[in-house]
Amino acid sequence: MTDARPWEPPFAGTETEQLLGALDRLRTTFRWKADGLDAAGLAAAPVPTSTLTIGGLLQHLAAVEATHVLWKMFGESPGEPWASVDWEADPDWEFRTAADHSPAELYARYDGAVARSRARVAQALAAGDLDQRAHLTGPDDEPASLRRLVCDLIEEYGRHTGHADLLREALDGRVGEDPPPHWKPTTGEPS
Repeated sequence: MTDARPWEPPFAGTETEQLLGALDRLRTTFRWKADGLDAAGLAAAPVPTSTLTIGGLLQHLAAVEATHVLWKMFGESPGEPWASVDWEADPDWEFRTAADHSPAELYARYDGAVARSRARVAQALAAGDLDQRAHLTGPDDEPASLRRLVCDLIEEYGRHTGHADLLREALDGRVGEDPPPHWKPTTGEPS
């Protein structure tokens, strides 16, 4: 029988399987919370005390995937549009400019970044384990481990999936911890 919820982490697995499973479950839950919105829905800031939008979160998490995996793990350019952004002058660029992009662009940017990250992490794990050293170094020039950066991604998704929970509920009442069985992402069409 095929698992109707492929995003579920294993009940008993290795440390690597559990960490990557937890990360993928958060990625999936976030993507479900962001799914199927049109431009107005992606740009809406339904919480009166915040300018945060689901479109901004999609673009932010695409940037996080690119910078954490390509740059911090492997020392490679995160590619465009991230490489051209002056992050010091405009630290909220991805949130500020999300409404300038169509839903199709935002969903494709996010989905592509996640796919590239999954592939690169799988490639690294085929050659070693979570203890392997990453490009990023800490204050004492000690390299971070792949484990540390995977945990950083889990933390980032935990924070922003919670934001997406609140924003989506305020937009149209969508609530829940997990997508329905057999859910597949859509782009830019109300679900």
